Amino acid sequence: MLSSLTSTALQELRRPRTYPAVSLVMPTHPRRAENAQDQVRLRNLVAEATRRLEADGAVGTEQRRDVTAQLEQAVGEVDPAQVKDGLVIFAAPGEHQVWAIDREVPERVVLSQTFLTRNLVAADAAHSPYWVVTPAADRVSLFEGHGDHVTEITGRGFPLTRSLEDPDVERKQRIGDVPSTYSDEQTRQFFRDADTALAAVLATDPRPLYLAAEPPALALFTEVGGAAKDAAQVTVGGLAHAGAEAVARAVEPARAASARIEVAEANAALERARGGHTYAAGVDEVWSKALDGRVHELVVEEDYRTSVHVGDGHLEPADAGDPEAVHDIIDEIIESSLETGAQVVFVPDGTLTEAGHIAAVLRY
Repeated sequence: MLSSLTSTALQELRRPRTYPAVSLVMPTHPRRAENAQDQVRLRNLVAEATRRLEADGAVGTEQRRDVTAQLEQAVGEVDPAQVKDGLVIFAAPGEHQVWAIDREVPERVVLSQTFLTRNLVAADAAHSPYWVVTPAADRVSLFEGHGDHVTEITGRGFPLTRSLEDPDVERKQRIGDVPSTYSDEQTRQFFRDADTALAAVLATDPRPLYLAAEPPALALFTEVGGAAKDAAQVTVGGLAHAGAEAVARAVEPARAASARIEVAEANAALERARGGHTYAAGVDEVWSKALDGRVHELVVEEDYRTSVHVGDGHLEPADAGDPEAVHDIIDEIIESSLETGAQVVFVPDGTLTEAGHIAAVLRY
């Protein structure tokens, strides 16, 4: 099961597939007591997808068997221990994927030529993905974070390791002293190599970066390379060899400070936009501007959800239980905004009450 969305992974998910590309979306429960309920719901969704495949005249027998088999394999890969707030399954001829996401989603079965990615995109944006690099003289580790959850990256050039044993023991005896670990050329070159690997990661998947280490390591890492020049620094030693939970705890205060700054800057930007007549507020107006590609910065309350009917260029409120309503319109707005290069900022609930819980700075 996958839980972190990279720009490369999203690009791959969005490419056209051979029809039918099936997307199953359903809310789930992290508590084990309700896992059995989730399994029943998932089986019902798979059954519905199978019925729709059988009833679709555009789906050949071999394609239907292939996709049905992919769905069954996906169901077998659902790990109850990794279940979060939402589950997304993609299946197409020859492939399937299972995603666990930290965001409530509506129950849906969609057959198309592309996968339904809006829920993944919205969940990823809501949980502010970031990187943490932890340099030490003998190891440089990279972690990816989504909200409070942090995972070590093993790949993409990380972790970098080396031995600190000096092969020239006689040199030590001759000079009678050992230079500082963070001043010798071997460590400088080691950090240059780590900087190169980090720059490659940021080039393909740019995110906020936290640099966490003891002071000499922080100073040297930023001196020898440029990849971490804009990183928020966290002065905590020993993290290069630590587990993900320790890294998450170490960067949490810095993340909280960054979040407060981001919220303040978003509110200030909305006020400037209001005075400059480049301001939109409320789900109907923001949705319209997002479809037109006019949103420069979208600001939305973290838990804001609403059900609507899509009319002729406008949205109308709908009951949450209405089967004909669109229940993920906020996620659609988020994805539309991101696709046109907008920045998306989530703020605490109640921040945008007067604006209808969602607002935007417009390009024009």
